Amino acid sequence: MSKRTILRCDGSLEAGFQVILEIREAAESRPIDKEQKRLSSVFTEATGALPPAIELLELLTNWQQHYLGSVGITRISLENIGTRLGTLAESDRCRQLAKELQQALANWLASAQFQPIEQRLRETLTVQEPVEVLLRTNDPRLHRLPWHLWDFIERYPQAELSIGGAPESIVQPELPHHQVRILAILGDRQGIDIEADRQLLASLPQTDVVFLVEPSRQVLHSHLWEQAWDVLFFAGHSNTEQQQGRIHLSAGESLTIEELRYGLRRAIDRGLQLAIFNSCDGLGLAYELEQLHIPQSIVMREPVPDRVALTFLTQLLGTFAGGAPLYTAVRQARESLQGLEGEFPCASWLPVVFQNPAVPPLTWLALQGNSIAIPDPLPPAPPQTKRRLLFWAISAIATSFAVTGLTIGIRYFGLLQPWELTTYDTLMRLRPAEQPDDRILIVEVTEADVVAQKQARETSRGSLSDESLDKLLTELQRHQPIAIGLDIYRDYPANKAYPALVAKLRDPDSSIVGVCKVSSREAGDIGVAPPPEMPLDRLGFSDVIGDPDLIIRRHYLSFTPPTSSPCQAPYGLSVQLALRYLANQGINLEFTPQKAWKLGKLQFAPLEAHVGGYQKDDALGHQILLNYRSSPTPLDLATRVTMADVLAGKFRPEQIKDRIILIGTTARSFKDYVLTPYTTVEGNLREIPGVILQGQMVSQLLSAALEGRALIGNWNFAQDSLWIWGWAMSGGCLVIWLRRPLYLGLGTGIAILILAGSCLALLQRGYWVPLIPAAIAIVGTQGILTLIRRSDRLEN
Repeated sequence: MSKRTILRCDGSLEAGFQVILEIREAAESRPIDKEQKRLSSVFTEATGALPPAIELLELLTNWQQHYLGSVGITRISLENIGTRLGTLAESDRCRQLAKELQQALANWLASAQFQPIEQRLRETLTVQEPVEVLLRTNDPRLHRLPWHLWDFIERYPQAELSIGGAPESIVQPELPHHQVRILAILGDRQGIDIEADRQLLASLPQTDVVFLVEPSRQVLHSHLWEQAWDVLFFAGHSNTEQQQGRIHLSAGESLTIEELRYGLRRAIDRGLQLAIFNSCDGLGLAYELEQLHIPQSIVMREPVPDRVALTFLTQLLGTFAGGAPLYTAVRQARESLQGLEGEFPCASWLPVVFQNPAVPPLTWLALQGNSIAIPDPLPPAPPQTKRRLLFWAISAIATSFAVTGLTIGIRYFGLLQPWELTTYDTLMRLRPAEQPDDRILIVEVTEADVVAQKQARETSRGSLSDESLDKLLTELQRHQPIAIGLDIYRDYPANKAYPALVAKLRDPDSSIVGVCKVSSREAGDIGVAPPPEMPLDRLGFSDVIGDPDLIIRRHYLSFTPPTSSPCQAPYGLSVQLALRYLANQGINLEFTPQKAWKLGKLQFAPLEAHVGGYQKDDALGHQILLNYRSSPTPLDLATRVTMADVLAGKFRPEQIKDRIILIGTTARSFKDYVLTPYTTVEGNLREIPGVILQGQMVSQLLSAALEGRALIGNWNFAQDSLWIWGWAMSGGCLVIWLRRPLYLGLGTGIAILILAGSCLALLQRGYWVPLIPAAIAIVGTQGILTLIRRSDRLEN
């Protein structure tokens, strides 16, 4: 769709102008009835200014004087100019003054105050789309300047300037018809030849032309009043006096527009769309017709020689009737006059369109009434537009592929991993809260419990003495839990002074699961041995996998310990406890032919190297992402009681029966704390004890196996690549559709918000999909296409 650019200049050449720019989508050219709204919607605007231009005014006046002496016989009234024969000296001087005027106009339009207008035009419009530039001003001298030489008009081949100043009004034509009705007035022809004008009009296709040769005022008024017309044409002598136009019907009779006011107004009300005055000095005619709200008129700004007038009319009617929009036809016809400027200086400066801003661009088809009332939502693009669309489509696809490939390559080498992990943590914290897991009870050995044991003179090599452990296990087993996880290192035998404790630890049918540590990445750490009394099938390792930032995001399920390690437990403590609980529900661990784990509703494969956001870290053993139970803090996983409360009986029996009990220290002095994604930079959420982390792991397995709660997994390489490319393409489409930087910025922000929201929604369903790579792809594609568009504008 074409654009209508309205340039409103308020002021004068002596005082300067305040300039307001509006750019609108021009409405489709089609028959219009009373229900159709014809005002175009403003979608961008800018303000600027033009400084006083006294020198420009002086050059304009000087050029006009020499122009009249250089062009010979014209279609201005003979009594105003007599018979002028141009001389070579006058023509040369006219051309020189024209160059000076052109340079002065260019300097004026290059003023700093006017640059916001220039910049907005070039940002918003492309060189391929049709553009109507409508100049509206209250200083009529501005209309006589050669605006068509403005650098913007020159650079935009489908742009053409028109003039307007009347209030916007809606014209109501009659019902559609199939021939263009033309009222052609052939006026006073003394000293000029207008017979060629008549022949041109008569040869037009699909027209009904009525010729009035030197008509009387009464005859002209009668035709205007009684019949409906699409086009009013005049050829003959005319001139402007004090901003009032006058046409000469014959040697003895002339009329102003005011004297034809009622007839013209009736013709306009009945559908008159276009007035063409192929005569001299027609600005006054256009001013008065504008007050009657005629949609469009074409006039000559200065006296016009016969050959210039005929050449312009020939090109105009041929192009317009051939299907080109009126603005395109006027521009082509105006530019064709340059070939005559060797004989007639500045001939291409003369034609100008006056445009009612409320009226859509005019076409010959619309005058015939053959266009449908409501245009197709996607009308066929002209060949040049199709080529441009193909160019941009290919550019967007190629650029998006290139950016996607580069992003995937950068990601493969782990350069994006820190950003992806940080974003992953943010999304984890944004998930809605979940209820605590009531299948788990955490028994904390607090700092107060440690102090109490020392005060009671209990012998202890760690946080829990044999005496306290014996009492604690006795009390817990009395209420029949399914499993008890002892998340406290005991690499030493129990004191023989507590035979009941030794028996509990050695009992092969006991529900107690002990813990040991295989190794760590720290130099010299070979691990921690298990309690000597406990068999291998009741042991679980406590090893966790910390990322480079020490945050725990993964869950170690099993691996084969090195033979040098004192801990040979094949499964993690959390797995041992979950398997015992699930076995009580009739669910046992199975393996699929593809080596995937299967527990009830839960089936999953372990993480592999170069999958998802993890590109640099190892994927040893069987590990999965840890789907923390979402809550204000990870500490709210389950009910927590202290060892002192248990020994004092301050609990409800149902909190223990058929539950999993985890015993571990929360005393800060033992430094058994880890970082989680819920730990913020500000420190609002602190580390959690290792026993709570074990509880999170147990809860993840139970919830997934029994309730189908999603584990967090990754897409494969192809799915990730397609996702990143899709967002790269969306960024490219935004560049093509949104040309203004402000709109493009807003569109990009909305796209990234949609991307983040989609990633959060998918994470809640168990999919960790690329956010940072996709955002980089959006911005990268946009950046390259923006550079291509700027380069394309400069070349054009």
